[in-house]
Amino acid sequence: MTQPFELPDFYMAYPARLNPHLREAGEHSKKWARGMGMLEGSGVWEEADLDSHDYALLCSYTHPDCDGPTLSLVTEWYVWVFFFDDHFLEVYKRPQDRAGGKAYLERLADFMPMDLAAGFPEPANPVEAGLADLWARTVPSMSLAWRKRFAESTENLLNESDWELANINAHRIANPVEYIDMRRKVGGAPWSAGLVEYAAGAEVPAEIAASRPMRVLKDTFSDAVHLRNDLFSYQREIEEEGELSNGVLVLETFLGCTTQEAADAVNDLLTSRVQQFENTALTELGPLFAEKGLTPRQCADTLAYVKGLQDWQSGGHEWHMRSSRYMNGASGDGGAGPAGAALPGGTAFSMTPVGFGTSAADILRTIGAGRAARARRFSHVPFQHVGPSVLPDFRMPFPLALSPHLERAREHAVEWAHRTGMLEPRPGAGRSGVWDEKRLRRIDPPLCAAGIRPDATPEELDLTSDWLTWGMYGGDCFPAIFGAGHDLAGVAVRSRRFSLFMPIDMAPTPPPAGALERGLADLWARTAGPMDVAERQALRAAVEEMTASWLWELANRAQHRIPDPVDFIETRRRAFGSAMTMSLCRTGHPRTARPEIFRSGPMRSLENAAQDYVSLLNDLFSHQKEVEFEGEIHNGVLVVRNFFDCDYRTALTIVDDLMNSRMGQFQHVVAHELPVLYDDFGLDAEARRELDGHVRDLENWLSGILNWHHHCKRYKEEELIEDLTGRASWLPPLPGGIGTSGIGTSAARLRLPGWEPTRPAAPPVARMAQ
Repeated sequence: MTQPFELPDFYMAYPARLNPHLREAGEHSKKWARGMGMLEGSGVWEEADLDSHDYALLCSYTHPDCDGPTLSLVTEWYVWVFFFDDHFLEVYKRPQDRAGGKAYLERLADFMPMDLAAGFPEPANPVEAGLADLWARTVPSMSLAWRKRFAESTENLLNESDWELANINAHRIANPVEYIDMRRKVGGAPWSAGLVEYAAGAEVPAEIAASRPMRVLKDTFSDAVHLRNDLFSYQREIEEEGELSNGVLVLETFLGCTTQEAADAVNDLLTSRVQQFENTALTELGPLFAEKGLTPRQCADTLAYVKGLQDWQSGGHEWHMRSSRYMNGASGDGGAGPAGAALPGGTAFSMTPVGFGTSAADILRTIGAGRAARARRFSHVPFQHVGPSVLPDFRMPFPLALSPHLERAREHAVEWAHRTGMLEPRPGAGRSGVWDEKRLRRIDPPLCAAGIRPDATPEELDLTSDWLTWGMYGGDCFPAIFGAGHDLAGVAVRSRRFSLFMPIDMAPTPPPAGALERGLADLWARTAGPMDVAERQALRAAVEEMTASWLWELANRAQHRIPDPVDFIETRRRAFGSAMTMSLCRTGHPRTARPEIFRSGPMRSLENAAQDYVSLLNDLFSHQKEVEFEGEIHNGVLVVRNFFDCDYRTALTIVDDLMNSRMGQFQHVVAHELPVLYDDFGLDAEARRELDGHVRDLENWLSGILNWHHHCKRYKEEELIEDLTGRASWLPPLPGGIGTSGIGTSAARLRLPGWEPTRPAAPPVARMAQ
């Protein structure tokens, strides 16, 4: 069969190594699979299928350093998960049996008890029998924290298969952001990361398991594994199995491009995710270890885990190149020869020699595959003239409603900002301040509050306006105060102090230092009192995520590094304060629905889609302000320009298309996924009305934020120039070597008449977006 595209050059930073216990693992896993009923008579596999897939080779490449018994057990886990995938395809996906598939998936959770003394149900099929056996043999050597993480990853892997089945039934192809998020769950790489801990004998310390660096390492590992698999499995999944969950197909559809162009774009994203992994490991782990006070053993375990993830990436690639399960162009049947055998002459895909002692022969090509993208990411010239932001016709299907108490809230916000010190000069900066009253009135946070909470009481609208004022002031304050000197340690200390002013038990707080702490202490006292403990925890977490994202932004600026697109999208939700402002919409509304409903996949998908829409909306409006006037690098249009190496108009089109696809997903979830969710949870009429009210709150949130962007004066060129030539101290100083800063140098930022930046030639992606 002719391949639908030519495999690209992959960025590979680490050589693949082979575990010497390969043969032992192969023999044990085959015997185990037969004993579980996965081979003859299963209706899914025969022995030849298991031999051709060669999961022992996969595990020997991905876990090169573990001993024989450990490798055999890990291999059996992979035999089980791939059998599950094929079994679910044959029994439930092909017949499109959603009800049967849902019942089947729900029962599998019973085979992963936290306490083995609880026992297992009687297995009814090979998947259940295999899971019970593997769980009983694996978890005794692991902590309860690991068991919970691994069970969650396993349940995600199993249960989100329902999402794939629903898309197949609806003939629906996901948008790129939705796909990345859901692929982590259905693709299984987070599950693989849990087995890396087991195989390496190095659990991630509980103190850091939920931290940003560890989350990013697992997410980038997962995305790279899945995107690589999508390239190799496109032919089998799309042309033979009728699947729709494949990154090449997703980009091919979204960009409207050829399959080859989509494959190249997927490979570029794969490279970007691997390089994000490297950057996180090198720049974020050390400070995390120091912050949490980890012991040397805990640090060593974490680094052993990171090494295990690196080994998995390299080994997984090598296995894909050899397995008959995938498109690799290595032989007539797609295979690469006998399992584990060296191919002295290379393959049809690469003439580079393979085998022991030859791993470095291809180093220049494999590492060089990512050099252009890496160079672009660090070579952006700030303060380029880009001109006024071009705005598309925004798709907003929800009508705007404004609170009648807007004027009152405007005057209250000014009084509150004066009272907390936000409009006063900064200590040691003469008469200079980040904001003054004129600037606050231009920004107009109460207009945003009036749109997102049109039914608020006067007091509720005042409170929401104050929260928005605090968040916007903090977003401007941190780069102005800490950005010039790249004082990341100072930002970290300030960010951690915010938690002191949000006590869950409403205990007294320490004396505030500065306007931000003073404002937060006041807001928390006025907001958290009527809340229950769970609501306080959610609001506090949302504020902590937002303030921590300010540190992420400053860290990228210190490196002069344009963010990876996936990391940007996901962290931008936090930096924009989406979770915090969404929680404000729910303040005062009764919440009787079970918490697990709000944690469900459809509800998270709904909220993430809304958050991404408004974050990208903000990037379109703020492009000139951030790129030209502030030298900022955290802007979606700039991130897209850098990733695709395209011009502004092309990037604008791609961002607009992504916004529209996220809005479409929001509406799809409301129309198709929430009714199923309601039925699955057996909700009564009152609970359904409450959740429908939550959807209306989000619709108001979307339309209100768009209205605020259109009518505030935060992003208009004339006001930006006036701020620049007049009271411009809120702007971050120019970095050293780029220009001048200090008293009397503000005019250095004014563009010269007629000057235009040099733009790169548009690559093929420009055609894709048209």
